[in-house]
Amino acid sequence: MAQTTNLEGMIDSTPIMHDYADIETGNMPEYTIDSKIPEGPVAEKWTNYKAHQHLVNPANKRNLDIIVVGTGLAGASAASTLGEMGFNVYNFCIQDSPRRAHSIAAQGGINAAKNYQNDGDSVYRLFYDTVKGGDFRSREANVYRLAEVSNNIIDQCVAQGVPFAREYGGLLANRSFGGAQVSRTFYAKGQTGQQLLLGAYSSLNRQIQKGTVHSFTRREMLDVVIVDGRARGIIVRNLVTGEIERYAAHAVVLATGGYGRAFFLSTNAMGCNGSAAVQAFKKGAYLANLAFTQIHPTCIPVHGEDQSKLTLMSESLRNDGRIWVPKKKEDAEAIRAGKKRPTDIPDEDRDFYLERRYPAFGNLCPRDIASRAAKERCDAGFGVGTGNAVYLDFKYAIERLGKDVVRDRYGNLFDMYQMISDDDPYETPMMIFPASHYTMGGIWVDYELQTSVKGLFAIGECNFSDHGANRLGASALMQGLADGYFVLPYTMQNYLSDQIKVARSTFDTSHPEFDKAEADVRSRIQRLMDIKGTKSPDEIHKRLGHVMWNLVGMGRTLQSLVKALGEIEEVRKEFYTDLRVVGKADDLNTELEKALRLEDFLVIARMMAIDALNRNESCGAHFREEYQTADGEAARRDDKYMYVSCWKYTGDTEKPILIKEPLNYEAIQVQTRNYKS
Repeated sequence: MAQTTNLEGMIDSTPIMHDYADIETGNMPEYTIDSKIPEGPVAEKWTNYKAHQHLVNPANKRNLDIIVVGTGLAGASAASTLGEMGFNVYNFCIQDSPRRAHSIAAQGGINAAKNYQNDGDSVYRLFYDTVKGGDFRSREANVYRLAEVSNNIIDQCVAQGVPFAREYGGLLANRSFGGAQVSRTFYAKGQTGQQLLLGAYSSLNRQIQKGTVHSFTRREMLDVVIVDGRARGIIVRNLVTGEIERYAAHAVVLATGGYGRAFFLSTNAMGCNGSAAVQAFKKGAYLANLAFTQIHPTCIPVHGEDQSKLTLMSESLRNDGRIWVPKKKEDAEAIRAGKKRPTDIPDEDRDFYLERRYPAFGNLCPRDIASRAAKERCDAGFGVGTGNAVYLDFKYAIERLGKDVVRDRYGNLFDMYQMISDDDPYETPMMIFPASHYTMGGIWVDYELQTSVKGLFAIGECNFSDHGANRLGASALMQGLADGYFVLPYTMQNYLSDQIKVARSTFDTSHPEFDKAEADVRSRIQRLMDIKGTKSPDEIHKRLGHVMWNLVGMGRTLQSLVKALGEIEEVRKEFYTDLRVVGKADDLNTELEKALRLEDFLVIARMMAIDALNRNESCGAHFREEYQTADGEAARRDDKYMYVSCWKYTGDTEKPILIKEPLNYEAIQVQTRNYKS
């Protein structure tokens, strides 16, 4: 266990930060931030906002064009809802049909404050648990709104036919996920994310058929076009033909997911690449809180260098599976050597370390805490498998409930695990280990989900999220659908209400800004094609991933972050001198796609390390090893870091400008998180 750190005696790294970021400039008046939080009590803000929002005449809506980039839960729900309202929507995705977003990986569930089990849940409790789970680094107003509209999401999805799981008697069967002591998580048989996507896509396809939504598949956004200070369109690459295309609209919505694949190995869908966020960043949008990158505790451990994607197992497994490692180091060593099996270890020699450390929550403690606890045990020499794994054991659940009940709850997950690992989880414990998963950081948005660029909106995992420094399980789907179905359709009208007066001719695709943006994209592509080195994009990306995981992963230090910045720069040099993109630019070319995304990952990786260097504290998913309590828990510094860190772009290798948005809490008391009692 780590030793106590004297926080007051810590050497402040601000002078070192000045080597990487221009903090002082952020105090200048032109860099002030308006989050547009409505006045009044937190429970009334959203109601009051809606009561005074601007409206768009139904006849005018069909004359207003909106671009929505992305077709995950956030993008599909936003495009379909805006189409239903009568707006003219252009919806883009990189796949051959709207599908395969990060949402698809969500096997567990979606949160809502329905309180079906009468276990004391409420909108307030969901709000408080989310803020607390995020370690008090989120906006009060946004989170309360999220909790408030969550119940509408369930009703919306039921109306779409989403088959939420039911017990034999036909009653809804809810579960608890990490960080909550109530059963507020709704799940569907199979993968909840997939079922929710099917519901959203049924709504989306209906609008496509009606003609209110125009679907553009196999196209990737490579730039956003700004005309007179407003987002007015995008430049895309047709991934089938290689053509560069232009599209104009009155407003642009980014719903392109997170940037977790900067680590290369990630539970993210392969298409979640952060590129749209980087292009928005370069055009004036702020990136915020990039250090807050969530590690998921229940993933199948890495099983080789050639693995392209870590497999996420549902967090709902933690409801019934018990997590342990051997108490005796010699037992762990024997297991790693193949001389013992987990079933050889008697109960009295098993360390149920989460139950030991967090008796009130046990296996259901939040993701960041569960992940770090697993790392601590493995670092101490008690890991199993290759040494970087712990056990998730269903022996006790099978004894308590019977094999058939466990199979009914988790059978699909058990089958997946057995196919990948060749171990039967009914007979022997699963092996799990944390992996990069969800990104709480992203594009900064105000209460209306608008970025610092007028007319440019960001929703879902693409924005810097309502969750704060960490996310409770089953909350990502909640935010994606809340943004798309119930928040953006309201807030966007405030922006669009006077845009009917703006003639399309003032910003159509013949505008010089479109010419410039397209020329920049073509130049960028040609530059990468001309390098003609020896390394594939995947080779360089894998090297970047190792740097990020080893130095900017679950445990960070001042030294590791400084080292990471140096190594990221080395990877950058290798990229621009030794990259080889095979094939042609004006054709189907997946290697070019990877190269373009990797170029953006290099920007994201650098900004993640800089953001982590700036935040001299531990909170949520950001764990600076210098800042921890005597028993190894995160040590926040609320007096210095109660803010959103917003970064303004000044160049790929130039010092970014830090702008701080203060976080003020009125409805709740800020406390140190406690999951022990």
